[in-house]
Amino acid sequence: MKEQLLTIGKGLKERICAISDFMYHNPELGNQEYKACEQLVNFLKEHDFTVTCPVLGIETAFEAVFDSGKPGPSIAFLCEYDALPEIGHACGHNMIGAMSTGAGVMLSKIIGDIGGKIYVYGTPAEETNGAKVAMAENGVFNGITAAMMIHPSSDTRESGTSAAMEAIQFAYKGHTAHAAGCPEKGINALNSVIALFNGIDALRQHVTPDVRMHGIISKGGVAANIVPDEAVAQFYLRSATKENLAVVKEQVLRIAEGAALITGATVEISNYELSNDNLVTHKALSEAYNYNLRQLGVTDIQPARFGGGSSDIGNVSHVVPTIHPYIGISETPLIGHTRELATATTTPFAHERMLIGAVALAYTGLDVLCGSVEL
Repeated sequence: MKEQLLTIGKGLKERICAISDFMYHNPELGNQEYKACEQLVNFLKEHDFTVTCPVLGIETAFEAVFDSGKPGPSIAFLCEYDALPEIGHACGHNMIGAMSTGAGVMLSKIIGDIGGKIYVYGTPAEETNGAKVAMAENGVFNGITAAMMIHPSSDTRESGTSAAMEAIQFAYKGHTAHAAGCPEKGINALNSVIALFNGIDALRQHVTPDVRMHGIISKGGVAANIVPDEAVAQFYLRSATKENLAVVKEQVLRIAEGAALITGATVEISNYELSNDNLVTHKALSEAYNYNLRQLGVTDIQPARFGGGSSDIGNVSHVVPTIHPYIGISETPLIGHTRELATATTTPFAHERMLIGAVALAYTGLDVLCGSVEL
């Protein structure tokens, strides 16, 4: 059956690559991916998937299902298709959406002989307010046997881990005054933000090596001669596990409250994006995928590593056996979130790897359907 899947995949290659290239030329930010969603949904409908769109009120999220009509496992392929501001598909989500959709279509052609269901999920806004978080929390993935996707990268790498992440906003309120004429009558909210940054910088000496804390001042005042009465900082806090992240978060919250006390300001603390859980890779599923990738001729698979980044697929992995491997799309080094990576997704080499990745996903889905992977 795997040879049959490969033949089907080769027949779909031109369409899969065209969808990826279309998204590259029409980049859309998270929750605005209307064109990308339409491309993927139309492809799935053409191959007799039943599509629900939107999902959970998220306009560019979708659930597509192909039911064999026979009992069996349910395989989920996850699509991403949001771009980054100004630099487009610099994270390669155009390829992710095309590979996952292609894998689902391939597998649908032979599932009638086996049994089970194939799901393809459109999951918008991975770079910001990742839809997989809400989908996991609201039971969208309940009943799924295995979930998988592939991320384009500089290297081909096993599915590993990602960091748990909290996106926290600190909004300080003070009181305006003339900064030269009567500064003593003002309460400087910006000074609180600066104290917050200094406090977090001091904390870096006392956290584990996996912790990352990085932020920006999104609002810091309107004029140099007015004491700022409002200042806002936004931070990402990350750690290898949810448990350690909770400890770090409490430390940062105390710093934030102390920064308000220093100046007499008040602070409002909130999440400005949904939080990500750490990714837990399912070992047996990962080994099956790695074997299939080698069978397709890609043997330079690097060991998994902790890169420090975060993704909403972590939330999926806490409810469903999940993998998130990487496939190299360039013969020269690439850095993520660069225009160079975006351009690399359109090359002939990347198109070849796109087909291989999609077929490897379909092979792994077939292994699960046939019961050869212990989940």
